[in-house]
Amino acid sequence: MKCLSLKQPYADLLVFGEKTIELRKWNTKFRGEFLIHASKNSDISACERLKMDIDKLTIGAIIGSVFLYDFKEYNNNQEEFNKDKQKHFSMVTKYFEGYKYGFLIKNARKFNKINLLSRRIKVL
Repeated sequence: MKCLSLKQPYADLLVFGEKTIELRKWNTKFRGEFLIHASKNSDISACERLKMDIDKLTIGAIIGSVFLYDFKEYNNNQEEFNKDKQKHFSMVTKYFEGYKYGFLIKNARKFNKINLLSRRIKVL
């Protein structure tokens, strides 16, 4: 099964179903379920902006799964990017940094038992 590593708090927002668009600089033809790995690095400013307690977030583990069903392209469409802010939770600066693909996510699921052996998974 495929796995995508994200910084906290974005990993939690995805697996709890609050974040339904994952921004990327690249597109994919993949459609289906994949695992979410919370990296060991957290975005401290995002935690503060979203009022999430960084000490309560799991890091360095696979924390859930989601289903990628489509993508959205924000190419030269900052207005559409801003309209979806409550779905991707990113700052407008991400648009200017080249994050022009939005992976559309559904069926988010947070695992009850966290896989602390996730360091054995090789990311290709």
